[in-house]
Amino acid sequence: MIIKTVDSVQKATEGVEDGMTFMLGGFGLCGIPENAISELVRLNIKNLTCISNNAGVDDFGLGQLLHKKQIDKMISSYVGENAIFEKQMLSGELDVELIPQGTLAARCQAAQQGFPAIYTPAGYGTEVAEGKETREFDGKMYVLEEAFKADFAFVKAWKGDRAGNLIFKGTARNFNPVMCGAAKITVAEVEELVEPGELDPNHIHIPGIFVQRIFQGKDYEKRIEQRTVRQKD
Repeated sequence: MIIKTVDSVQKATEGVEDGMTFMLGGFGLCGIPENAISELVRLNIKNLTCISNNAGVDDFGLGQLLHKKQIDKMISSYVGENAIFEKQMLSGELDVELIPQGTLAARCQAAQQGFPAIYTPAGYGTEVAEGKETREFDGKMYVLEEAFKADFAFVKAWKGDRAGNLIFKGTARNFNPVMCGAAKITVAEVEELVEPGELDPNHIHIPGIFVQRIFQGKDYEKRIEQRTVRQKD
């Protein structure tokens, strides 16, 4: 069995450089690779293209990279509550490619599975389809969308073993699993790292073959983007 464990986030991010394309898992602020993002901020690498559901908030998640102007292009489906993202996009300082959320996930999954492209009905007849190949299937029009090409995928799981097998929890399963194996190198950070054989095989969401490096994260904040509570009776 190949052991994928590295002993620090510094080892996990070895090889990252200016101008690379990164996939970053999570949904809003749920299940984001907090330790990896903090390390990318510390390394101060520039001219990045980031593929992610959104860009966090102003001072957390990918918002930290935007704040330091480390990102040149965001490929995402939601601007969200990030004022820095909005400001940089509207000023033209940040190149933004907004993609329907299902298409974003499918293009990640296509890269994971080795397919060069997908056909999707989402966006046909709109600006999304301009300049792209379209084709009819069974009387319905579809748009050709290419699979993503990324240098690193940074994902966060609830549990993992030293061979890279991963278990995700709740909403963290939205984008993290489809990004595993969708880049040249997949780095997984986990809340709990165990020995091979300790995870129930029936509960594993992603097998270790899709992961090149795994490490145990620490000091997770797990912020809530929008807290909604019931009024007191």
